[in-house]
Amino acid sequence: MFLSDPAELRATILRHFPALASAQFRLRTRGFHSIAVDVDDHLIFKFPRSEEAAQALRREAGLLAALRPHLSMPIPELTLYEEPVLFSQHAKLPGEHLLAADYAHLPDRARAALAEDMARFYAELHTLDHDLMRQAGALPVGPWLPPDAILREAWPVLPTTLRPLAERTLAEWAALPPDPLGLTYGFFDGHGWNMAFDHPRQRLNGIYDFADSGFGALHQEFIYTSFISLDLTAHIADAYEQISQRRLDRARIHLLTGVFWLSELGGFADDPEQLPGALRHLETWAARDTTAGRR
Repeated sequence: MFLSDPAELRATILRHFPALASAQFRLRTRGFHSIAVDVDDHLIFKFPRSEEAAQALRREAGLLAALRPHLSMPIPELTLYEEPVLFSQHAKLPGEHLLAADYAHLPDRARAALAEDMARFYAELHTLDHDLMRQAGALPVGPWLPPDAILREAWPVLPTTLRPLAERTLAEWAALPPDPLGLTYGFFDGHGWNMAFDHPRQRLNGIYDFADSGFGALHQEFIYTSFISLDLTAHIADAYEQISQRRLDRARIHLLTGVFWLSELGGFADDPEQLPGALRHLETWAARDTTAGRR
């Protein structure tokens, strides 16, 4: 059984936490896997939407327990409850989402601190023992569609001016050799909706939502902050090289970012609410592509 009715969610929480009867409950329904309930801006309860989501929630709890001793970045500490339905509880990391408009107003020092924090987070993840993370439940990250399928889905909503670039980008991706830095356990979801950012202090207080973390090509880790800013991604890559002593291929990151946004555009082709944002991100990436000299 999977709950979605706000009254049922509240009743389930109060069955275990009767002292919260006078607390303020707020639903957060954006998550793909789970519905989250924010209680007094202090506690988060997550209720899976499906059996797949339930498996993801259990996996996330195991991953977080294995990760916590190895990370400088604060992450949630989930407690699972099985009755009357499966749900989790954790103390909320203080902070709010970090969106593109927020980043645009940050001073240089705050941008540098954010890039260094994210770079260290990635570097620490990428040094973890693979067997340790497999035992904790880590799986391969979900694969993208093949190039021809991405192009077919995106084509009807792809501006005519971007079609040659899209075809070339996907052809280059199809011919791309394996990642020179290999596979790693990583977060692979580093956008601003998974950040607890302290806007008054202009600092990142933590990262959450590890359900989609897993094993993937190392360079793919660096594409998701393009939701916030391509410049942030570039600064993270610079800081990562200093911390990890690994040399990143910026052209590979740029290419993968373009493939990702083409995939997102096709995936949202029939979603009038999400489509404009996906197109805007693709156009921003395409403008950077032209500036970089790829024609």
